[in-house]
Amino acid sequence: MVNKNAVLSIDISTAAVKMLELSRQGARYRVESYAVAPLPKDAVIDKNITNVNLIADSIKIALKQSGSKLKQATVAVSGSAVMTKIITMDASLNDSEMEEQIMIEADQYVPYSLDEVNFDFEVQGVNENNPEMVDVLLAASRRENVENRVEALQKAGLIAKIVDVEAFAMENAFTLLTSQFADGAEGQTVAIVDMGATMTTLNVLHDGHSVYTREQGFGGKQLTEEIQRRYGLSYEEAGLAKRHGGLPDNYTIDVLEPFKRAMVQQIQRSLQFFVSSSANRGIDRVVLAGGCASIPGVDQLVEKSLGVPVYVANPFVNMTLSPRIKPQSLSSDAPALMIACGLALRSFD
Repeated sequence: MVNKNAVLSIDISTAAVKMLELSRQGARYRVESYAVAPLPKDAVIDKNITNVNLIADSIKIALKQSGSKLKQATVAVSGSAVMTKIITMDASLNDSEMEEQIMIEADQYVPYSLDEVNFDFEVQGVNENNPEMVDVLLAASRRENVENRVEALQKAGLIAKIVDVEAFAMENAFTLLTSQFADGAEGQTVAIVDMGATMTTLNVLHDGHSVYTREQGFGGKQLTEEIQRRYGLSYEEAGLAKRHGGLPDNYTIDVLEPFKRAMVQQIQRSLQFFVSSSANRGIDRVVLAGGCASIPGVDQLVEKSLGVPVYVANPFVNMTLSPRIKPQSLSSDAPALMIACGLALRSFD
C-alpha cells in the first residue's frame, strides 16, 4: 500500500546530508532506505547554508545511494533560526481568521518585517486559565533560511512538502525512544544532547515536550582537526580515519581520550545553564545524539560524571528493515539520524 503522504526526510547538518524514508505496516515502522552523504567543508556554517549548489549535489549523491523513489521531501531549519512563541487567541476563530489576526498582530511577536519571514501556527489546546481561549504556537523564521533549503531540494529534483523545525523533529523522534527506558518517560525531564560536527544542541523535554533549547559551538570537527594536525592528514583523510580507524596506537590515549573529556565538560556546562535557569528542575536522564554519541564509552563517562542514566539514541530499535539496509551501518549512524527520523515521521501525520 502506497502512502500518499510519504515524504523523504532530509536533515542538512554542517557535515553531511542525512536522508531517510520510513513506511508503516500495522503498528510498526519500517526503514525503507537511508543514506548519509558528506558535505564539503564550509557548505553550511553555523546552520546557515552558504552554498546551495553544494548542498544540492550532496542531496543527489544521497538520493542515488538510498535508492528512494520519493519526490516529496521534508527538511528542517535550526532552532536558532526560528522564533517560537505561545500566544492566546479566541477559541471561536477558525484557521483563516486566526491567520488574519496573527498577520495584523505579528509585528508584536516577530522582530523582522513580515515580508522577510515565513511563519506558521498550530493550536496547542484550550488555555488552562480561560476556557474561551486557546494556546497557539507561533513559529517564524527569516525567509532566506527556508528558501535556501527549498531551493537546494528543487535543484536535486525534489519538492519540499514540509519545512519543519529541528527541535520539533527531535521531539517527534523522542517518542520512539521512550519504550527503551526502564520506567517510561512520563512526567520526567530528559535532556537530549545532540553533538554534531560543529554544534552541540541541548534540547530539554519535560513530559515529552520541549521546554528549553540551547546551542553551543562544539563538535566532532574539533576531533577531526586534531587528527589532521597531529598526523599530517587532509581534512577528508582525517574524517575517514576517525570513522574507520587506521590511526597510530597512541591515538586513543593522546587524542581521543582528551576529546571525550572535553565532550563531558561541554555536556555538564550545558546542563548547568539549564538547571540554573529553570525553577528547581533537575534532569532525570540524558540521551546522547549526533555523530559524537557513537564514540565508544562516551555514555559511561557522561553517566559517571552526572550520576543519572545515560542512553545513546537509537530510534530504530523497534523497526523492521528493508533488505537493502545494512543493520550494522544503520546502528552506527542511528544517533546522528534523530532529526531525520523525526522529520520522516511527518509521513504519518
